[in-house]
Amino acid sequence: MKGSCLCGAIEYAVDQLDAAIGHCHCRTCRKAHSAAFASTARVNQEHFHWIKGKEKLSSFESSPGKLRQFCSVCGSHLVAVRLGQPYVILRVGSLDDDPGVKPQYHIWTSHHAPWLDYEGLPEHAEWQPGR
Repeated sequence: MKGSCLCGAIEYAVDQLDAAIGHCHCRTCRKAHSAAFASTARVNQEHFHWIKGKEKLSSFESSPGKLRQFCSVCGSHLVAVRLGQPYVILRVGSLDDDPGVKPQYHIWTSHHAPWLDYEGLPEHAEWQPGR
């Protein structure tokens, strides 16, 4: 599988996901992604490879020992690393390819955005009609 940032300056390859995809609702993921939750999966270091643009990576230590890595050009958050751990925490939304599996869990639901409610809302395949 391949993935990239929004502007295309950085590209990576993933040989396989090494843990299930989950949705993290913690406050730091919500803030880092400007979203209600972040979809993530662990990928062992040996299964993750930067293809292009590694020199464009910036990082931010959002909590002790956890570095969130993002594109310095467009700001896309791509992975997080925990110092001393043998894996990266992949931001699944940055994948260009379908991982072929569905999310298996939600974590940090105690931080759930109170306005998030998608049950029964209309869905549109593309842009909302009439807009």
